[in-house]
Amino acid sequence: MKKLYLIMSFLFVVACGTKENIPITDLDEDALENALLIDVRTPEEYSLGHLDEAVNINWYDTDFKDKIAELDRGKTVYVYCKAGGRSAKAAAVFRELGFDEVVNLEGGYDVYLETQE
Repeated sequence: MKKLYLIMSFLFVVACGTKENIPITDLDEDALENALLIDVRTPEEYSLGHLDEAVNINWYDTDFKDKIAELDRGKTVYVYCKAGGRSAKAAAVFRELGFDEVVNLEGGYDVYLETQE
C-alpha cells in the first residue's frame, strides 16, 4: 500500500508540473497577464522587433544575473531569444536563482516571425 501511495504521489506531482519548454507559437496571451516576458537577445536584435510587453535583458551582459535577480520570483517567466539557444540557458539561470515557474519559448523570435507572414 505504501508503495502504491508513493507511485501515485509521484505521478500527481509530475502531472501538476508546469511545462519547462513550449513552442513560441503556442504562447497564449492570456498566460502573460500575470507573468514576465523576457527577451534575452541583444538590444540591437530587440530594436528590430520583439513580442509585445517583452522586457529586454541581454544574455551577454556581465550583470545578467544581477538584473534577473531583481525580478518578481512569484510570477511565471517566459523567456525567448532569436532561435532558442540563449533562452534555454537563460531559463536555467532563472531556475538556479529560485524562479519556480520558468518557460523557455522554443524556436525563438525567428519562428514567431515566420508565423506572422
